[in-house]
Amino acid sequence: MERLQQLLQLNSWLLADMPQYQWQARQFATDEQSQWQLFRSLVNVREPRPVRDDFIKLQDAFLQHKIAEKGITNICDLIPMKERLYLWQGDITTLQVGAIVNAANRGMTGCYCPLHGCIDNAIHTFAGVQLRLECAAMMKEQGYPEPTGQAKITKAYNLPCDYILHTVGPIVAHRPTENDCELLANCYQSCLELADKNKIKTIAFCCISTGEFHFPNEMAACIAVETVRSYLVLHKDMSVVFNVFKDEDFKIYNQLFSKMDL
Repeated sequence: MERLQQLLQLNSWLLADMPQYQWQARQFATDEQSQWQLFRSLVNVREPRPVRDDFIKLQDAFLQHKIAEKGITNICDLIPMKERLYLWQGDITTLQVGAIVNAANRGMTGCYCPLHGCIDNAIHTFAGVQLRLECAAMMKEQGYPEPTGQAKITKAYNLPCDYILHTVGPIVAHRPTENDCELLANCYQSCLELADKNKIKTIAFCCISTGEFHFPNEMAACIAVETVRSYLVLHKDMSVVFNVFKDEDFKIYNQLFSKMDL
């Protein structure tokens, strides 16, 4: 089945499940790019509920091809900046490591804003609708919103990594307080400990709490590097990738690495 036909079929199933969006869907053209935007929008707003097996099969085939098209990067192909520490600028949904870290919100079921540019939206979109279902079941069992600074693990589904670690970073309005800094450090520490518990040896961190959560980029990077370095001193079999997307963050981390004495 051609890519466009796959998208048309997937969107048809989604709209049958969510008929309230039928009139908005008519505003999208029938070319592949427009239908991909419609697909992303629909899965972004879809509540976590069961989906038909043939949808999953077709969705998985489409997403895996889409990710392969973007190009998969294996940690083995990266050159460490320092021993067991890597800096990589790129799309974290294409990174092949033991686990990637998702900067989640307290609901833990992904971003519901159509086509939003946050990492939570991208990870849930490319992992597939199964990820939202697993997160929802996990949160239903927990019975309360996810506290800041902790971490949870899920399958990665269609992503090239093995697992996803989800953590909620602090949201800051002005200059971060001492408690904000401690909570951000806890995010990194919790993810590292959870990875170690699950025998995950390679982990890629995004820039937790920057962007939408407004933590200053340079301060966040310093906390991230210091927390990870301290952990790796006692865990010699783990490697960490600091994944950045923006040029600003790449420059910040590159400068931090250049000052390290390892």
